[in-house]
Amino acid sequence: MFYDAKFGRKRVEEEKEGSAHQTDQGSVQNGYGSDAASNGNGNAKNTSDMAIFEQFRHQERNGTTDLPGAISRRAEAKPPKSLLPAFESAEMRTLAESLCRDIIRGSPDVKWETIKGLENAKRLLKEAVVMPIKYPKYFTGLLSPWKGILLFGPPGTGKTMLAKAVATECDTTFFNISASSVVSKWRGDSEKLVKVLFELARHHAPSTIFLDEIDSIISQRGEARSEHEASRRLKTELLIQMDGLTRTDDLVFVLAATNLPWELDAAMLRRLEKRILVPLPEPEARRAMFKELLPLDPGEDELPHDLLVEKTEGYSGSDIRLVCKEAAMQPLRRLMSLLEDRDEVVPEEELPGLGPVTREDIETALRNTRPSAHLHAHRYDKFNADYGSQIVR
Repeated sequence: MFYDAKFGRKRVEEEKEGSAHQTDQGSVQNGYGSDAASNGNGNAKNTSDMAIFEQFRHQERNGTTDLPGAISRRAEAKPPKSLLPAFESAEMRTLAESLCRDIIRGSPDVKWETIKGLENAKRLLKEAVVMPIKYPKYFTGLLSPWKGILLFGPPGTGKTMLAKAVATECDTTFFNISASSVVSKWRGDSEKLVKVLFELARHHAPSTIFLDEIDSIISQRGEARSEHEASRRLKTELLIQMDGLTRTDDLVFVLAATNLPWELDAAMLRRLEKRILVPLPEPEARRAMFKELLPLDPGEDELPHDLLVEKTEGYSGSDIRLVCKEAAMQPLRRLMSLLEDRDEVVPEEELPGLGPVTREDIETALRNTRPSAHLHAHRYDKFNADYGSQIVR
C-alpha cells in the first residue's frame, strides 16, 4: 500500500501472486479497510478501532463463535452503529474525529422542573423536539417537525439551561458546537467541518446540534466590507447544510441561542423556523427562585419574599442568583471578622456554624446588586412581535 499525501487516499498495488490473498482479506475503501483501519498515516490500527460493522462481517466470515448458538443470535441481531460513517478520505475522517469530542456523552442533569418559569418556552421546545421523537406517526407531511429552533432573549435568562434540559430529557445525540468547533485557520477546513458535522448528525439521527451564541458564526452578510472570504464561505456552507439539496428526512434538529437576534442573517432566520423568546422571569418565577436558592432551616424567621419579588423587577435569572449569593455572604462575613480577631487557628471540627440570613442581609444584597439585562428588554419584545413564535391558548 502506498499513501497519497496530497489526496488522502490509498492505492493497492495488485500483484499477480498475492491477488487471491488480497481478495480474501478485503480491499481498502474510504480511507480504511475491512480488516484494518487507517489512521491517516498509512499505518494500521488495532481491531478495536475498526468499524463495528466490519468487525461483525470479519467474525462472520471466519466463523468464530464464543458460545453455542452465537451464529443464530448474530444473524438475528442487528450490528451496532459505528461511531463514524464512511468518508471519502482520511482527511474528512480526521475532522469527524475532532468533532466527536463535542458530543455530550453524559447527561447534564437538568430537568424541565429545574427551570423555574419559562412555561411557554418549555412547551414550544417539547412540541418541536420531544413530541416528534415520541410520536413520529403524527409528524409527517405538512406537520413534519421543525428542523431549526432559535432561543433568543436577554443574557442570563436560561437559554443554555433549556438546551441542557433538551440534552437531558430527549433521547438524541447532542452536539455542543461553538465557534471554536467549526472555525479553522487552514483554508477550506471550516466549510469541511460544517459538512462533516451534519453528516455525523445524520449518521447518529435523531440528533440535536446546539449552536451557542450563533451570532458569532453567522451574522449578516454583505454589509461589512471587511468581511473575510473564509467567513462568508463558512456561512454559506452552514446555510446549504441546513436547507439545501443535502437535506434529508433524518431527524436532525438545529437548536441555536443568541443574545443579539437582530444581527443574524435573514437567510438564517428563515431556516430557524421556530423562534422562541426567553424573557426575563415573571414575579412567580422569581419567588420560586428565591425559595429554592435561600432555603429556610427549622426555627428560622421567614424571609421577606414579597420585598425580594418587588425589588427585583427587571432582574434576569443570573442576577437573582447573584442577589441570593450576596445575601448568603453576609453571615459568612460576620463570622470571618470574628475568626480573624483570634490569634490561634481554630480547628475545623470546632468552627462555629453560619448564622441565618436576615432581612437586613437581603436589603444589603439588593443595594449592592444591579440588573444587567433590563436596558434592552424592549428590543427583544419588538423582535418577538415581528419574528417570534407564540402559542395560541
